[in-house]
Amino acid sequence: MNTTKKITTSALMIALSTVLMWVSKLIPAPWLQGGSVTLASMVPIIICGILLGTKWGLCASIAYSLIQMMFGFYPPPTQTFSSFVLVILLDYVFAFGVLGLAGMFYSMLKGSHFAAPISGFIVTSLRYICHIFSGVLIWGVYAEAGQSVLSYSIIYNGSYMIPEIIITTVVLALITKFNIFSR
Repeated sequence: MNTTKKITTSALMIALSTVLMWVSKLIPAPWLQGGSVTLASMVPIIICGILLGTKWGLCASIAYSLIQMMFGFYPPPTQTFSSFVLVILLDYVFAFGVLGLAGMFYSMLKGSHFAAPISGFIVTSLRYICHIFSGVLIWGVYAEAGQSVLSYSIIYNGSYMIPEIIITTVVLALITKFNIFSR
């Protein structure tokens, strides 16, 4: 695939993920100060990584992370520069950036009928881990008295990330039947 097609494919996948993020929020959660359950909004970015490879997947996922930040940045509970940097890195750049690694995991699993769903499961789980770290390092001040910061972060972020992981994995398993992942 030539560069123009890769740029066009990446742009379309980023746009599709952005639209899915906005129009398909399944569970509106007023208690969440970030995060939501969507109808497979990460799938197009994961497909981009699988179809175009890790380099293009990372570029697309980092661009998507910046769009996510632009539309949903939540300032950290402290006003230090390091808190802002950590939120940007952990909740956006790293958390959404890991989705671009789907191509790497897919290549490692190639030949398996479940390569795409397993790759999706791995990268969305990595995103969950990024949010857990962010919760421990930054957002833990919201933990209730007596609750450990780690358990708060696991539960809070799990309330939207576990359904997202499941939805993403199931959708990737379903579209695998259409053989769109042949490069």
